Amino acid sequence: MTIFEKIADEVQKGNSQTVEELVKEALSTEVSVEGILNEGLVEGMNIVGEKFKNNECFIPEVLVSAKAMKLGLEILKPLLAETNVKPLGRVVIGTIQGDLHDIGKNIVSMLLQGAGFEVIDLGADVPIDRFVESAKNEKADLVGMSALLITTMVNMKEVIQGLKEAGLKDDVKVIVGGAPVTRDFAEKIGADGYAPDAASGVDVARKLLNL
Repeated sequence: MTIFEKIADEVQKGNSQTVEELVKEALSTEVSVEGILNEGLVEGMNIVGEKFKNNECFIPEVLVSAKAMKLGLEILKPLLAETNVKPLGRVVIGTIQGDLHDIGKNIVSMLLQGAGFEVIDLGADVPIDRFVESAKNEKADLVGMSALLITTMVNMKEVIQGLKEAGLKDDVKVIVGGAPVTRDFAEKIGADGYAPDAASGVDVARKLLNL
């Protein structure tokens, strides 16, 4: 088993301390930082994401694996900046204004980050203007919105309208999801993509950005 495979395996098991030790060990042997990221951390989290999608693991396991992956990522971040390793894309994500539910959104954020995206998580109850401003300031490729309440879903349309008015809609793809959100609703408000569950979010993001 290679060092990358060991890292991926320990990410799946959620062993944060072992992941940290293996990443440092890998760096000491001067293997590629990009390899540690993509073949180790990202590969491990991708497998977790697939298992989650297939109901082979559940939210607690995803959270533990994501924590292990993030710990390894923190060690690599300064080196990734030096080597100009680019993320798959930049995603601004949040739960829409008026809605405080964030568990599903948090899982999507973790899985996206685990898949190699840079994620700017705005949190819950995010004002319409903040989505638009963040998309502009962060030069986002993708905006992700979540809602768990029927009463807050309408605000998703307002964000899309705001992106259009700011001249950003041609450059920024929009993906929506959440319990009451349907594919039909997503199409009606002009969203580019719809994720029926957290695990599908990564697949939809990849497809929208032609990855």
